[in-house]
Amino acid sequence: MIEFLMPSLGADMEAGTLIEWKKKPGDTVKRGDIIAEVETQKGLIEIEVFDEGTIGELVIQEGTKVPVGTVMALINPIEVALETKKEKIPEEKPIALQPIEEKILEPISIEKAKEIHIKASPLAKRIAEKNQIDLSQIKGTGEDGAITKEDVEHIIAERTAIQKSERAETKTAEVPSENVKSVAQVEAIRAAVAAAMSKSNREIPHYYLEKRIDMTKALSWLKETNRNRSVKERLLSVALLIKATAKSLTEFPDLNAIWDTGLQPKKDINIGFVVSLRTGGIIVPAIHQADLKTIDEIMEALNDIIPRARALKLRSSELSDSTVTITNIGDGGADTVFGVIYPPQVAIIGFGSVSEQPFAENGMIGIRPSISVTLAGDHRASDGLTGSRFLVSLNNHLQNPEAL
Repeated sequence: MIEFLMPSLGADMEAGTLIEWKKKPGDTVKRGDIIAEVETQKGLIEIEVFDEGTIGELVIQEGTKVPVGTVMALINPIEVALETKKEKIPEEKPIALQPIEEKILEPISIEKAKEIHIKASPLAKRIAEKNQIDLSQIKGTGEDGAITKEDVEHIIAERTAIQKSERAETKTAEVPSENVKSVAQVEAIRAAVAAAMSKSNREIPHYYLEKRIDMTKALSWLKETNRNRSVKERLLSVALLIKATAKSLTEFPDLNAIWDTGLQPKKDINIGFVVSLRTGGIIVPAIHQADLKTIDEIMEALNDIIPRARALKLRSSELSDSTVTITNIGDGGADTVFGVIYPPQVAIIGFGSVSEQPFAENGMIGIRPSISVTLAGDHRASDGLTGSRFLVSLNNHLQNPEAL
């Protein structure tokens, strides 16, 4: 029997509230399937399962606050499930014909019929009941017309807007459903990030390095690559920066690691990418196995993950699997950014804004598009020499973008 535990989605997480089970006993699950939705400081997170088998028992009830590491469900391994299924197959026996029993069915009331035909998620039903909302008046947007949590929240938002407008004797204002919970969630995310950064400053002995990199060749390669592409297919410089960082990390495993009673290098290079939220604050989802992805695949991952991050609709693995972090100011921002390591990671790489700067090479001075790259390292895991060599390697990769 496999124990499915409440996962840790960051060093700052102590517990999460189980909002809804996505699987039921008897369902078959495989790696990557969504088994539940959990509310944390970072919003409503889809929790993935990483084993194969059949759900045996759901130990925790919906609505329960669950500490990290608590057993939430029991899963029968795939081998056990197959053996159990074989044991239950009865021997073939002649089927005795039985007389048909005539039964008189009780009439079903109109109210009961409506209730039967209303398709809604358990969470949607619970929210509707709490707010005294008639589900029969809601048009579902889920699969096969099922009513979702978002459908109910949209009705609540509209009702709240109407009530406010009536009290103020003004026109009814349209309130987007996404604003119903966003403010509280962003404040919770800010608090979680602040707690993690405070822990980082207290416990991690940081060292900082900086290197200015000529981006002429990298930007020329991007321009040429994008020349015959549609707008949707074009690559951004950040995808190139992520790929170059991932390639360099393959040479310096001590930077792609976590510190947990000692240094623990990680096999996969899962780059956490800092995403700024529209209402303030940041969230850091992971781009898995960035070293094995092409630049196009990294761009696809960014196009997928950034909108979901800003909508606070990430998966548990995207919040918990990062092995190193990149923070990128973007064009038109500050020239240099010095990051704070997110524990238990041991490094963060910061990219400032690309700008035209005087650049000396072979005794000649010219104006080049340049970027300031910084490395904040954990002195328990590496030293300045390792960090310096990493930045040199990163520069070499960006001077040969076609090889990436």
